[in-house]
Amino acid sequence: MIKTLARSIREYKWTALGSPICMVGEVTMEIFIPLVLAELLRQGIEPGYMPAVWKYGGLLALCALCSLAFGVASAFFAAHASTGFARNLRHDMFAKVQTYDFSNIDKFSTSSIVTRLTSDVANLQMTFQMSIRMIFRTPVMLVMALVMAFRISPRLSVIYCVMLPLLALGLMLLIKLVHPIFERVFKIYDRLNNVVQENVRGIRVVKSFVREAAETEKFTETSDTIYKDFVKAERIMAFNNPLMQFAVYACIIVISYLGAKQVVGGEIDTPALTAMFTYTSQILMGLMMMSMVFVMFTMSRAPMRRAYELLTETPALKTPENPVTDVKDGSIDFENVSFRYAKTAGRNALDHINLHIDAGMTVGILGGTGASKSTFVQLIPRLYDTTEGTVKVGGTDVKDYDIHALREQVSVVLQKNVLFSGSIKDNLRWGNPDATDEEMEHACRLACAHDFIMSFPEGYDTHIEQGGTNVSGGQKQRLCIARALLKKPKILILDDSTSAVDTRTDALIRKAFKEEIPNTTKLIIAQRVASVQDADLILVLDGGKIAAMGNHEDLLRSSDIYREVYESQVKGGEE
Repeated sequence: MIKTLARSIREYKWTALGSPICMVGEVTMEIFIPLVLAELLRQGIEPGYMPAVWKYGGLLALCALCSLAFGVASAFFAAHASTGFARNLRHDMFAKVQTYDFSNIDKFSTSSIVTRLTSDVANLQMTFQMSIRMIFRTPVMLVMALVMAFRISPRLSVIYCVMLPLLALGLMLLIKLVHPIFERVFKIYDRLNNVVQENVRGIRVVKSFVREAAETEKFTETSDTIYKDFVKAERIMAFNNPLMQFAVYACIIVISYLGAKQVVGGEIDTPALTAMFTYTSQILMGLMMMSMVFVMFTMSRAPMRRAYELLTETPALKTPENPVTDVKDGSIDFENVSFRYAKTAGRNALDHINLHIDAGMTVGILGGTGASKSTFVQLIPRLYDTTEGTVKVGGTDVKDYDIHALREQVSVVLQKNVLFSGSIKDNLRWGNPDATDEEMEHACRLACAHDFIMSFPEGYDTHIEQGGTNVSGGQKQRLCIARALLKKPKILILDDSTSAVDTRTDALIRKAFKEEIPNTTKLIIAQRVASVQDADLILVLDGGKIAAMGNHEDLLRSSDIYREVYESQVKGGEE
């Protein structure tokens, strides 16, 4: 897991190495300071010899300045490397999400992905920054200080051999108690983000149903849960500081008592005992820093695992080794196709579909809610893979195509129309980044969008708010259709994409399709019979199967479902 995350360091590896190297320099200077101080006391201050005072005093000041310089450099390198690591990690995670197919995205909730890319990465950045400084500083400090302490007095240094295992045992116990709490907290963060996203996205619904108080209560309840868990974790981790303080003062008291006896007995002198106290503080401060690193690692274990999950998720759909890159035409074949969303699903969403569609045909698709109309068309651009059977486009199995090449030739206007923040031109160029103004205008005329665009003061440069909230549902649908047309695809799929436009505009769009893109295969999912009755072929789906197929007149004679839908809509219109 750490190896996978460490790949995001990349160009910052030398900067990351610079921090611990400078940290070793800082620690070395700190280790020399007590020795120099002891010599200052022994050779300068006690005998009152001023040349030695100036000599060792100057050396002491030089060591302090060097220690400061190394410390500043280490902090700079650590900050630079950690921010770079966070940037790369965030980029790698986002880029990985872009490779996911629909089944992978279904596995992770939107709020969970947002949390992993924001809060989790920020947590890992802080941990990385502390780690490259403290993980190297603490062992070097401990080893060097222990060596110097044993060099001064092996008998006094035995106290460390007793205290260090006790501290390690206490830290392990704290980590064991607090880790499950942090695991739970980050899952609740996902839930909190989900509440915020749902509320902001659906703010108009919230206000229209006067649900502000209920939504606030739901947010407060989730937020309070996070607060209580963090308080509980902090209460446990609060024992860390008293434990360290106990170890520090216990060592100082024991060394003071035994050291004083050794000074009186002539085993060591006062400067050596002074240095011993300094090394005691350094050893135990090093342990305190190590405990802080352990706390950070404990908090970061959950974010590390969550980031690792996102980075190592394997896309279910892959381009084959020698893919086909040219889509011959817009013909479509379903050969004994069955599909289910999960292996554990109770039944197939599509069941043994067999169908041939010639290139250039207009195919209407009708069916009740849950008839798997959207699932049916999503297999064509390979947004999902079939569970059984084969889907062919242009006579070739869609699994043999380069995924990007296939999707360039299959334009899908999904049921949930999405516009992105930016100008109308920016949104249209999603279909073709190199589209000229004339090409965009032509596509918008086909989609009956040009007139309403020109009614805006800024025309095609009009800014679209996030999610297209400043245009109507029908306008949004027509812009999405125009965007799909700019790809000049061999297959155009409209998944109930004219439901928000009036029947006259719907008819004009279909007329434009027939006249302007006759060689493009058009699949139109609709709820209105009027939207598909002129189609070359109409499919009636029911329960994931093709219940009937034919043209309008054939289905009126042979399909009870189609006739019932048609009559209910015609009678409803007459009434």
